[in-house]
Amino acid sequence: MSIISRYLLKPFGLQISKIQSDEDFIQDAVFLKIFQQCKPYTMTSIERMYALYNAVKYIVENNIEGDFVECGVWRGGSSMMIALTLNSLQVKNRQIFLYDTFEGMSEPTENDVDFRGGNADSLLKQSVQDKLNSVWCLADLQDVQNNMKLTNYSIQNIKFVQGKVEDTIPQTISENIALLRLDTDWYESTAHELKYLYPKLLTKGVLIIDDYGHWEGC
Repeated sequence: MSIISRYLLKPFGLQISKIQSDEDFIQDAVFLKIFQQCKPYTMTSIERMYALYNAVKYIVENNIEGDFVECGVWRGGSSMMIALTLNSLQVKNRQIFLYDTFEGMSEPTENDVDFRGGNADSLLKQSVQDKLNSVWCLADLQDVQNNMKLTNYSIQNIKFVQGKVEDTIPQTISENIALLRLDTDWYESTAHELKYLYPKLLTKGVLIIDDYGHWEGC
């Protein structure tokens, strides 16, 4: 800040300070290191990733048995957060289920309206369908598998379930879920996931609905 600015503001008891980044408010060095590894592969904010990190720690520290399930994974950033946090806690034997079309967003319905009243179908139609456009959430199976390998978590304990959740659940399902993270955005898929997966969530387990409050459908 210039000397002139300080001089002009001082009589009013004011000063200009540099705004801290979100990362400055989180002092957990382990989390920040993990987040930097996941950041290129997620659209999830650092605050929500920190909540996920703490949810994984809570489950392990409280001996809540069961699997980690994510529906709607895009490039795998949140699942990487789960795997890397488990690694940091020396946990190697938990199953991680990743449900996704691995072909981008499924078709929305009239129930899928954002908090501003925007129609999801119109939003998708106005957007170019390619991997560079985050609206479509395009990432193929090989891309996500390669990203998950970067975590060094046992690939045998990572289950990739490809297809619309309405087609793959409950045919492929975990019977004991410790953490259930839903991020498929739309009403139809989220309702289907809750119908079949929520009853499998263990007592004291954690449910996260990523788009709750953003899309009316979920």
